[in-house]
Amino acid sequence: MKKLSTRTRVVTGAVAVAAVGASVVGAVSASAETPNAAPATAASSDVQNKNTFETSYLTVEAATKAAQASLDAAAKAGQKISVAVVDRNGNVIVELRGDGAGPQSFESAERKAYTAVSWNAPTSELVKRLAQAPNLKDIPGTLFLGGGAPVQLKGAPIAAVGVAGAPSADQDEQFAQAGVAALNK
Repeated sequence: MKKLSTRTRVVTGAVAVAAVGASVVGAVSASAETPNAAPATAASSDVQNKNTFETSYLTVEAATKAAQASLDAAAKAGQKISVAVVDRNGNVIVELRGDGAGPQSFESAERKAYTAVSWNAPTSELVKRLAQAPNLKDIPGTLFLGGGAPVQLKGAPIAAVGVAGAPSADQDEQFAQAGVAALNK
């Protein structure tokens, strides 16, 4: 068998690599075809049958405005807090830890906001319900302490502001209410 020159071996190898690459690209392209789209009637039948609904959410800008208003109210009172703003589903939109706020305040603020939006009521009001139903405190993610305030649109909860870190739950709730009030300005 005749020995090939280095140049011939390099060219042959490059051609082989190009051929393998082209076959891989062809296989990937073939498998990436878009499946048949669902018929257009499927979406319109859902709407016609009223199987969907619309909901409102705070924008990130509005949530940030509420959180900052809570921090500002606390700073004016000389308090160091954390604040969380959650959406209707309890998911955090914005969470800010104020300078010097305690380490527990971050999670507590989030849980207070989650509790307020879940029941569409200030957490200070929900604390009163524990006397009749002490098991409420066992619901995961909730915290029945003053400091959570719901944000409503036409009476329905769309978000909540939670504050933690002040020396009293009353102050936490006052600062959360300041965040909610900022949304009306």
